[in-house]
Amino acid sequence: MEFLIEWDWQKWFEFVATITGIICVYLQTKEKSWAWPFGIVSVSLLSIIFYNNKLLSDFILHIIFLILNIYGWWSWSNRDSTNNNVKATSTLNHKNLIKWMATVAFLFPIWGWLMNKYFDASLAYIDAFTTVGSLVAQYLLAQKVIENWIFWIVVDIICIGVYFYKDLYFVSFLFFVYLILCTYGWYSWKKEMAATETAAI
Repeated sequence: MEFLIEWDWQKWFEFVATITGIICVYLQTKEKSWAWPFGIVSVSLLSIIFYNNKLLSDFILHIIFLILNIYGWWSWSNRDSTNNNVKATSTLNHKNLIKWMATVAFLFPIWGWLMNKYFDASLAYIDAFTTVGSLVAQYLLAQKVIENWIFWIVVDIICIGVYFYKDLYFVSFLFFVYLILCTYGWYSWKKEMAATETAAI
């Protein structure tokens, strides 16, 4: 395997998307609304990379991510009138958690079939799973629901392998860092929720 990187335009896009993406997710684990502008830069560059590599589900996903990042920025910036913090963290009940999991399980085979039949998509079904899972995770993140991190952890594990297989080494590394940050985000948000509940007693 050749690890010597030729710095064409795509590698520069990967590099900038990696840096801005890491900054974005780190700031999200710290519950900072300024995470979202970095996310907008990252997903915009990644959408171009995925289109160029025929990962069409990922391309469509990141166009939607662009919209969801703008929505997330707006949503997190709507502060509670009684304090100066971002939107409070919430959690899913058992029924809603199963509903979102079932949504992923139901939609990804349909999306994969469409990408496989009508488009020249690479790794259509795997790409479809990470696409649908990412959309659910991103929506829950924008809503500041703690379970978003669980969905992201599953997606990141799969994406690491997919992007490494496609020789997108920077992007694969990015999702490895995402995996670490998402694990940290889960514990950090959980700790913050526990502290808030204790303070409210």
